[in-house]
Amino acid sequence: MPYPKKLLNDNEAVALDLHPHWWFFAKPTAALVGSIALGIFALTRDGDVGDVLKAIGVVLIIGTALWTLVRYLTWATINFVITSDRVIYRSGLIAKHGIEIPLERVNNVSFHQGIFERIIGAGDLLIESGGEDGQQRFSDIRDPERVQRLIHSQMEVNETKRFTPPPPHPATVDVASQLEKLEGMVERGTLSREEFDNQKRKLLG
Repeated sequence: MPYPKKLLNDNEAVALDLHPHWWFFAKPTAALVGSIALGIFALTRDGDVGDVLKAIGVVLIIGTALWTLVRYLTWATINFVITSDRVIYRSGLIAKHGIEIPLERVNNVSFHQGIFERIIGAGDLLIESGGEDGQQRFSDIRDPERVQRLIHSQMEVNETKRFTPPPPHPATVDVASQLEKLEGMVERGTLSREEFDNQKRKLLG
């Protein structure tokens, strides 16, 4: 599921919203395949040994299938998000756990990939910040080098936005139209000439 938009700040935009890499499923999937293989092997055996193997196989298949399901639900509720203001990590289906790092407090972003991780496009991301925790490591990140570049890019945009003065506000009062309305009120008798002159002086500064 995507990161909830209701949790974003005003004028905050999502640049990247990731779930963990599919390698996140490696262990439960391998266990499930092994359990199924054991179950198939048990079907070829007769006698007491075959019955024991079949019972073990059924238990293992059910157990590893539940493990895989729980792993999927965990995967679906993990979001690694980069916005225009923050880096956010959020997990949990019922009980929630979250980490938020403002971009202006990020000091350094590095990544690590082993040979196999580089082949499959996964890796770990390490973010050093000025917060209390100091360092945060995020595992099973898809294409961590690209994510690193994106964080740096968002940091530059965020810094430019922070130090760029806002544009001047457009004039909120059209003096000519206001004077015209006041003159109409004088003609209708709802405004005295003295009141008109006072309002005119205020509009003209």
